[in-house]
Amino acid sequence: MNSLFDNFYKGKKVLITGHTGFKGSWLSIWLNELGAKVIGYALDPYTTRDNFVLTDLAGKITDIRGDIRDYEKLYKVFKEFNPEIVFHMAAQPLVRLSYQSPKDTYDINIGGTVNILEVIRHSASVKAAVIITSDKCYENKEWLWGYRENDPVGGYDPYSSSKGATEIVISAYRNSFFNPREFGNHYKTISSVRAGNVIGGGDWSKDRIIPDCIRALEQSKAIEIRNPMATRPWQHVLEPLKGYLLLASKMYQDPLIFSDAWNFGPDSSCILPVRDVVNEVIKNWGLGEWLDTSDSINLHETILLNLDCSKARFKLGWIPILNIKEAIKLTIEWYKTAFACNYENDMYTFCVEQIKQFIP
Repeated sequence: MNSLFDNFYKGKKVLITGHTGFKGSWLSIWLNELGAKVIGYALDPYTTRDNFVLTDLAGKITDIRGDIRDYEKLYKVFKEFNPEIVFHMAAQPLVRLSYQSPKDTYDINIGGTVNILEVIRHSASVKAAVIITSDKCYENKEWLWGYRENDPVGGYDPYSSSKGATEIVISAYRNSFFNPREFGNHYKTISSVRAGNVIGGGDWSKDRIIPDCIRALEQSKAIEIRNPMATRPWQHVLEPLKGYLLLASKMYQDPLIFSDAWNFGPDSSCILPVRDVVNEVIKNWGLGEWLDTSDSINLHETILLNLDCSKARFKLGWIPILNIKEAIKLTIEWYKTAFACNYENDMYTFCVEQIKQFIP
């Protein structure tokens, strides 16, 4: 596992915001196995069945609870632990929730990122920071070809626009305070990363298709789909995380080249309508059915969105490994294992084995 990153992370102090979340927990496990000294800063996990809880990550890393909007606390954490690398994942990540709570969405996604960038600006220890945004940051024209990193950002809904605005903030900080051409003055490198729809074990968020499927299947109910033909780029959580880890290591070692925006999306074969993904979930689960609940008053959501990841492929050497069937198989295996053991199995070991299966 370490050979992929040439033992780069061994002994490094790495701070992850949002470590109690779905992606954050998987990144924390991976970094812990790579020998990093992981410091997590986040709110409480969403449920007692989250990946963070079942893997007992709180007992394996430095676990700090705090709000990304609390600048003073964030500043004290950086001052105390002196991280060298930062992965900023804390966010309000849901489109539909952003319609209900637009102010919180903007405060968390934009204001929280400003807080992180400000703390980094005043930190003597941080050398590299990867800020996670979203593929929804782009001004989406529903076209067939993929968006490239230099395409305009935008956003129809509060969530998407918050991510587009966040990208503008990151770019402004990079130009003004972390300019690669002036690296000798600040010794910091900042990148933003954009990924598509991510699936994997341990996600229980509302309004995400895999958790919605599992909750329905667990209760022997039909899976309700509000937009069966909405097409998304699907990828297992380990795919973009591999890209983030690879990028941070490159940024640390060659900051003049890699401080930029990056896409991490799946192959075109993994760009499928929601309906097809649900059918594959049912196939792997062994039973179930779905119900079309779409109607004319649904909130606006993107129908088609795709990323061009040529830059990551050619400059980082990053390529996606899993096809959609393999990604869904790994995902359902996590939930089946957790269910079979009534959530008392050693899920940390199970997650590590899935990472080793992904990266031998």
